[in-house]
Amino acid sequence: MGRKGTPGPHGEAADADTDGEAEAGQAAAAGAGAQEAEAWPPGAGPGPPLWRLPEELLLLICSYLDSQALGRLGQVSRRLQRFTSRDLLWRPIARACLNSGFTRHGTDLVTNIPVKERVKVSQNWRRGRCRQGTLLKWRRNLMPWMQLEGGCLYLSQAEDIHAYQLCPDGSSLRRRPLAIFSGHEEDVCRFVLASSHVVSGGGDGKIGLHKINGTFSIKFSAHEQEVNCVDCQGGVIVSGSRDRTAKVWSLSSSQLGQCLHTIQTEDRVWSIAISPLLSSFVTGTACCGHVSPLRIWDLTSGQLMTHLGRDFHRGAGVLDVLYETPSTLLSCGYDTYIRYWDIRTSSQKCVMEWEEPHDSALYCVQSDGNHMLASGSSYYGVVRLWDRRQKGCLHAFSLSSPTSSPVYCLRFSTTHLYAAVASALHVLDFKTP
Repeated sequence: MGRKGTPGPHGEAADADTDGEAEAGQAAAAGAGAQEAEAWPPGAGPGPPLWRLPEELLLLICSYLDSQALGRLGQVSRRLQRFTSRDLLWRPIARACLNSGFTRHGTDLVTNIPVKERVKVSQNWRRGRCRQGTLLKWRRNLMPWMQLEGGCLYLSQAEDIHAYQLCPDGSSLRRRPLAIFSGHEEDVCRFVLASSHVVSGGGDGKIGLHKINGTFSIKFSAHEQEVNCVDCQGGVIVSGSRDRTAKVWSLSSSQLGQCLHTIQTEDRVWSIAISPLLSSFVTGTACCGHVSPLRIWDLTSGQLMTHLGRDFHRGAGVLDVLYETPSTLLSCGYDTYIRYWDIRTSSQKCVMEWEEPHDSALYCVQSDGNHMLASGSSYYGVVRLWDRRQKGCLHAFSLSSPTSSPVYCLRFSTTHLYAAVASALHVLDFKTP
């Protein structure tokens, strides 16, 4: 259920769109001022007192208003509506919101949508208000993986990867794929988009490399058993396998398919990710032995740098791992926890953790880079939204009830969340609930 907070100076809990009756009352109270501001004739002397202020001072005054006050001020006149809609005023408010397109350090990742509009949609994420839909269905159960880039959604379906064009509303897609990337003899386990390529790992033990906008395609033998996970950055591919090894590969044309390092992990590798600094990578393993399931390796030498955590119980395998910054990462898996690690603070203990309340394994986790997390559970297609400033789950959505299926993968934009279960691809539309 959604929670209502007390609006602060830039409180995320404050509503950007005010209640209809409150707006009507405010508009009526300011009706005379609105007519004066709109009807003030040119050359008839100074306008209303508010407009006599320098713009810099007016901006400073408005910067102390929360989203509710800014919304009400914008009801006074069209001129104030335009003025109070400026991104500059909404940016501090948006940074405190869920999934508004801003990272923790203030970087704007979504520059094509006005910030005020994103704050409005953010209230729907916080309250769990959305419209559910099904984009695709397939006849047999699969373990799909996907990536979202721009207006395209890439989805693995058995041995192939399909690229679909999303419609402008974000809640539907064109059923005919833009492209199909083939080559594996068994199901695709994981894939990533990097350097204008699709890099995939398959159950046939091979890695596939496909040019997104071209015909170039190649695959090469990588592991003795299925390639459970891959990542690619900076001209390097890393892969992990059930055969208890992780490998580093060159993406350069002169060394393509050449293994640079083979690392004996002593355990099946379920997840892998390269650090944004391109100096190291992390592996998440099955935790069936006596070693930590999370270990960080030097990308250049292949040597173990450190392991994360301690006292993991047997079988607490890490199914998904995600770097947020070069020193912070998220992990989740069979032990039902999302964990947030900061290696600057400690490699032995995570900074924060969130427990899946129904004791379900967590197959995947995603972050907005700021306050929101989304996770996919192992039963009934349950997607959960989390505010990392709180311990408990914000909202849960069951996408495959009454049939039970894990959420194998999820991705989201500032307006939509896409989740892949065993037999379908679902969408949650938070823009038009």
